[in-house]
Amino acid sequence: MVMMERVATVASVSVSGAGFDELFAAQRDKLFSAMWLVARDRHEAEDLAQEAFVRVWERWDRSGAPDDPVGYLYRTAMNLFLNRRRRAAMAARRALRSDPSADALEAVEARDEVRRALQALTPSQRAALVLLDLLDMSSDDAARVLGVRPSTVRVLAARGRAALTRELGANDD
Repeated sequence: MVMMERVATVASVSVSGAGFDELFAAQRDKLFSAMWLVARDRHEAEDLAQEAFVRVWERWDRSGAPDDPVGYLYRTAMNLFLNRRRRAAMAARRALRSDPSADALEAVEARDEVRRALQALTPSQRAALVLLDLLDMSSDDAARVLGVRPSTVRVLAARGRAALTRELGANDD
């Protein structure tokens, strides 16, 4: 009964006096549902909700509970969603800026071959390559995004490039 008094959910969806565990328990299904409606994809909604909770937890751990933890949680999730959309739109624009005089079928086949080769990489290697090579981030910026050291990003990218070279070179034979 004391737990019910600590977690006060009102129409404004606020939590007062609750710890992070209580926030998580009270909001995980609601946040997932909201992100599913926004993203229209179950896996992306799960990923957005998890990442938002991780970021709120990190902030909570560093500087205590935000003034409005539920608002902060939802704002964080929406910002993550919007940032992903912006990055995807930017990548699509870059992909469409190809040379129009090139053979379209050859370009599609080349992109498909690269996509398949990328699938053979670890998720960390793929992320490092996308951030460094596709989005033109510095290793310091990519490290902040991935939550690792810049040297780790450079190592992941180098290993990914080597694996791509081996994979794409093997397909040429």
